[in-house]
This record gives sequence, structure tokens and C-alpha cells, in this order.
Amino acid sequence: MAQAAAIKQDIFAWEGTDKKGKKVKGESNASNPAMVKADLRRQGIKPIKVRKKSTLFASAAKRKILPKDIAIFTRQLSTMMGAGVPLVQSFEIIGRGHENPAMQELIMNIKADVESGGTLADTLRKHPLYFDELVCNLVAAGEQAGILEGLLDKIATYKEKTEAMKAKIKKALTYPIAVVVVAFIVTAILLIFVVPTFQDLFDSFGAELPAFTQMVIHLSEWMQSNWWVVIIGVSGTIYGFNQGKKRSPKFAHTLDRLALKAPVFGEIVTKAIIARFARTMSTMFAAGVPLVEAMESVAGASGNQVYKEGILEMRDNVATGQQLQLSMQQTGLFPNMVVQMVAIGEESGSLDGMLAKVADFYEEEVDNAVDNLSSLMEPIIMAILGILVGGLIVAMYLPIFKMGSVV
Repeated sequence: MAQAAAIKQDIFAWEGTDKKGKKVKGESNASNPAMVKADLRRQGIKPIKVRKKSTLFASAAKRKILPKDIAIFTRQLSTMMGAGVPLVQSFEIIGRGHENPAMQELIMNIKADVESGGTLADTLRKHPLYFDELVCNLVAAGEQAGILEGLLDKIATYKEKTEAMKAKIKKALTYPIAVVVVAFIVTAILLIFVVPTFQDLFDSFGAELPAFTQMVIHLSEWMQSNWWVVIIGVSGTIYGFNQGKKRSPKFAHTLDRLALKAPVFGEIVTKAIIARFARTMSTMFAAGVPLVEAMESVAGASGNQVYKEGILEMRDNVATGQQLQLSMQQTGLFPNMVVQMVAIGEESGSLDGMLAKVADFYEEEVDNAVDNLSSLMEPIIMAILGILVGGLIVAMYLPIFKMGSVV
């Protein structure tokens, strides 16, 4: 209970005077006003007024903690320690300077735990949503070996490269998905609101409509009566896929296998997974984490159920004395170039360096593939827009053209 109370902190606004009698004000994170006053006195500030800030607007201003925030935090912590700033003071400086109140609260909670005597690795393990097992294991190895500063730098580099690669893939996929979604929304609006207007006009003609126009009109009538079915169906499908992937390992395995075999996208996904595998393994091995123990964290960081199972199988084989390159070859998931690079690394005793080169190569491959994908998607998007929107326009104007030819 005492530890829980130490972790619970609020934001206090304070006013006071410094040693020269000049009026100063600011904000502090603490459990109660007395702690704020004591902290201010230690800094040579005479407190005049301390009040707890309202959480009504603070909670509204909170934004979600993103992996990018964790990467920046790790880099800042590494830089602070490299400059000789004590760990607890580093948390204080980083926390107070952060713009995201949620991230600020997380950093201050970590600071409170470390101040109470806990190790940094154990403290981070209390926040599994933000710090995965890989990061916690690396921090623990750094604390035990007395090289925390160096390992924080490696973690920061690993996080930055991983997030940069994710951002590039998301950027390449966001544009085409957004355009297709907008195209379907525009099509739905045309079917529900615009086509009925043309339908009333065609009814006044009293002539037989072309088959294509009749099909569009029937589709419009169905959409007007069952638009809610489309919304529920699309939302339900997306929700069902997400829940199925979370709750059913077999379903997740099937989806991930299909993602690897998908045209164009499958190649990018595979290269991204191999780059992540190599980067994670290199970072763990360079930190002195035993290979078998490292592979368990690497499997979790792969992001694909097929590769996760393959890496865990590799771990079991390595644990029995088999070479890493041989166990990789047996899974059939890694290209020959990767296997050969790992074999050279094992023979020369520079496995971490070779894996880092593999990661660099495949990260560059992902960059090139994403650029090519962006160029390839533009004509495909134009074709989809032409079929959806252009098809509706042609269907509506066909009867008018037909009447014009008769006249």
C-alpha cells in the first residue's frame, strides 16, 4: 500500500519567491502539497501558494502514449546519463519538460519507484504496455554489468530505427487506403442521394433503360433501404478480424501466413520482419544477453505469428547445441543470404556485427520497396476511382445519350 501511495502523484501549481526576492511560479508533480513545498525550499524558493491543478482539463489534454514517445524518452535518458546527470534527476528533467501529460505522469511514476529503491528494469516491467520484455531485459543486463548508459543508447537506436521503418510502411499504406475509403464514401453518397434524382427523371421518359443503368438503379434502391447493413457489416468485419487475431492463435497464424504470401505487400512484410529480427537479435547479443534467452524476446518482437513460432523453434534447437545458422535454415523462413551472413558471424565471433549489417541491408530494401509501392499504387488508385465514380456517371448519362441519338 505504501508503494502504491508513493506512485500516485498529482500536478500542483505553485507561486513563491527566489533568493533575490523575485516572484516565480511553476508546476510540480508530487503526492501532496507538503512535498512540493519541501522540494521548493531545497531549491532556494520560498513557497507562497501551492494548489492542486484541476484534472478536468488535464485529462482532456492527455493524449495516448505512442511508441515514438518511448523512443524519444529512451534517447533523452541515454543522453542525460552520458552527460553525467544522475538517473533520478534525469527523470525529473525529462518528465517536467515533456508536453504529453500522460507521458509526464509515466516518467514521474518511474522516478518515484526508482527513488524508493527499485531497479530501473523492475520498474519498467510494471508498465508492460509501454516497455516490452526486450527493453526490460536489456536494461536489466545493463544494470547488472554496469553499462546502463551504453545499453540505453543501443535501445534508443533500436527503437528509432524500428519506429522509422514502421512509419515509412504506414505512410505508404495510409494514402491509398484513405483514397479508396473516400471513393467508397462518395460512391455511397451518389447511390443514396444523387441516383434517385436521375431515377425520377428516367421514369418520366417512359423508355426502357440500358441494362447497366438498371443495375445501378437497383443497387441504389438496395443502398437506400439497407445502408445500415453495410455500415454494421464493415464495422463488424473489422472488429471480428481484430478480436479473432487477438483471441485465436490459429486464426492469427492464418492471417499472418496470408500476409506473407500477398502479392507485392507480402515481400515488404517479409523484409520488414527479417530487418526487425536482425536488428533485435544484434542489439540483444551485443548487450551480452545469452543467445537462447535473447531469442525469446526476439520472437515476441517479430510481429508475425509464423515467424514467432519459427524463432521459438530455433531457440529450442539452439538450446540443444545446434548452430544458429543451421536452425535458421531448417525453418525455411530466412533467405540464403541471411543464413550465410549468420554463419560467417558465428565462425568469426562477430555475430552481432553481421546481424547489424543484415538489418541495415533489409531496412534499405524496405525503403526501396515502399517507394516502389507508392509509385505502383497511383495507377491502381486511379483505376479504382474510375471504375467506381466514373462507372456511376456513365450509367446515369447512358439513357440521356440514347435519347439524344434518337432525337
